[in-house]
Amino acid sequence: MKDTVIKLSAVAAIVLGVASCSTLNEMVYRIDLPQGNYLEQRDVEKLRVGMTQEQVAFVLGRPVAQNAFDNDRWVYLYEMNPNSGKVFRKELILDFNAGLLVDMTGDFEKPSDFDTPLDS
Repeated sequence: MKDTVIKLSAVAAIVLGVASCSTLNEMVYRIDLPQGNYLEQRDVEKLRVGMTQEQVAFVLGRPVAQNAFDNDRWVYLYEMNPNSGKVFRKELILDFNAGLLVDMTGDFEKPSDFDTPLDS
């Protein structure tokens, strides 16, 4: 009888401990965690086909994570993991050919005059 009471008490303590962890997780404040390159549409509007990698780096900065195997593709990622609410994520992918910007894809709108080189 004594062993049964001890076992039931241990099981109850474990169940209460696990249940309280999920409740405490909601009560504990966690800081917002921004990671990556924060870009705005107004910055992306400055991009033009034919820009050099140095010109793009001047406008947007260099990507935080660079691909050691492919220098012709730059990926800008930004993720905000707020204390409350949904995770916010944006991505911009720039493709270069021979060091010149040829295309962009991702979560940003392509500028209306993207296909007009700076030289014209």
